[in-house]
Amino acid sequence: MTNKVIVVIGASRGIGKELVLQFAKEKSNTVIALSRNTGVMKANFTASNIHSGFIDLAAKDLHVAMAESLDQFPVVDIVINNAGKLVNKPFLELSRDDIDACYQTNAIGMMHATQFMVGKMIEEGGHIVNISTMGAFQGSVKFPGLSAYSTSKAGITSFTELFAEEYKDTKIKMNCLCLGATQTEMLEEAFPGLQAPISASEMAEYIVDFAYNATKYFNGKVLPVSSTTP
Repeated sequence: MTNKVIVVIGASRGIGKELVLQFAKEKSNTVIALSRNTGVMKANFTASNIHSGFIDLAAKDLHVAMAESLDQFPVVDIVINNAGKLVNKPFLELSRDDIDACYQTNAIGMMHATQFMVGKMIEEGGHIVNISTMGAFQGSVKFPGLSAYSTSKAGITSFTELFAEEYKDTKIKMNCLCLGATQTEMLEEAFPGLQAPISASEMAEYIVDFAYNATKYFNGKVLPVSSTTP
């Protein structure tokens, strides 16, 4: 797919980093990588069609920061909501700050960021892909220590269905992918020593293809992408 403007939120490492690099292989695409870790992005992203910007999904002035990075791009075709905050603690050891941090990044901030993006997609349409986890997929196996992370990621599965219903008469489509075990820094935080069967690059390749092509078949769907869980 060519001549697309693509925003990847949560772009500094793991799957997000690979998504930016793979979308940017098509030189006619413009890729905007957004994260708190601007130094890491500057080092990783050297292609001329990649633009990096700072955002903090927990910030109340999130839209101001997004405008600074995105005002020069009046139209956006694809948004990948990939950011994630993981806290791995037994339930009774979770502080209020732990719970707030997960929800602010994984649910509240993602919804707030999406509000900003709608204005750039409403006329021409586009595809918003929310990245969740199998731990948030109804009926799937659950893991101790991940109650704040998984429940906050479950919030965006419901949001996906609600958004698609509210915007069903527009050209904007939204879907959610619940990922299984993928070899990333976050997987190591959740399951130290686990070797996943799928690399971050391989999962990113699937998500890129889904972002380009899935709107023909899906809208408002929450889909598992998992060969193993975890």
